[in-house]
Amino acid sequence: MKNSTKGFNFWFNMFILVGMIVAVCIVNWFKLQEPDVVAIKQIIIAVGAVMGVVNTVLVANGNIWTFLFGVIDVCICSYANYDSGNMGQFLQHVLYFLPMQFVGLWQWRKRGAGVKVNEDGSKETVKVRARRLCPKHWGYVIVGFVFGTAIAYGILYWIDMSQFNAGRIAEVDKAKLLLDASVVVLNIIGQILLSLAYADQWFIWNMVNVFSIMLWTNRLTADASSYTVVMIVKYSFYLLNSINGLRIWLKLSKEGSSELPEKAGCC
Repeated sequence: MKNSTKGFNFWFNMFILVGMIVAVCIVNWFKLQEPDVVAIKQIIIAVGAVMGVVNTVLVANGNIWTFLFGVIDVCICSYANYDSGNMGQFLQHVLYFLPMQFVGLWQWRKRGAGVKVNEDGSKETVKVRARRLCPKHWGYVIVGFVFGTAIAYGILYWIDMSQFNAGRIAEVDKAKLLLDASVVVLNIIGQILLSLAYADQWFIWNMVNVFSIMLWTNRLTADASSYTVVMIVKYSFYLLNSINGLRIWLKLSKEGSSELPEKAGCC
């Protein structure tokens, strides 16, 4: 049973990685034919999309090398957001997601993740010992999400109203703003749970990926730019991986609880 699970994980991971690379290559082949596309920028964004999927596949498998690819992904996403004028997303990536990669590296090492040298000299990657949120902590997460979304929505609404009054946009899409605010806050919560090795992060990431696909699809109808298509493909693969990640981490949390009952289980 254990070998069959390992086999499934291997082939599923290969499907995600190969599928992502093929999808990005196809998208970029057509997009690079367009006369107004800057080739180097498009290639950089495509590489970032692939690095992001490698990052999430490693997270799903509890592999500490995820943070190396996480740094690369965050840096490229920061560039893409800066170049497209999304200063809020740019600052969020630089000031929050980038430092949290190093916080996660530190926390995961404390929870056993790393590379172990066996007696015969061979090296083995050790997965992180995952844990679960207590009902009380889930309450904190829900309250934080509600208040955080309200604050983020207020800020985004103020920004869009300012642009509307200045004649830069035709209307204020309140539904889109609410969805955007929810994604921002869920990303923040998900990254905290990821860095602290909570299996419950995958409930959050599934929501993030569904909402992100909706956001980028909505943007595609108004702005069919090259990076928009890449982002839709990227988050579609993220969703498949996050569903599998939930399955793996629920198992890791049970194993961690049996190994470190005073620390690795709930809370």
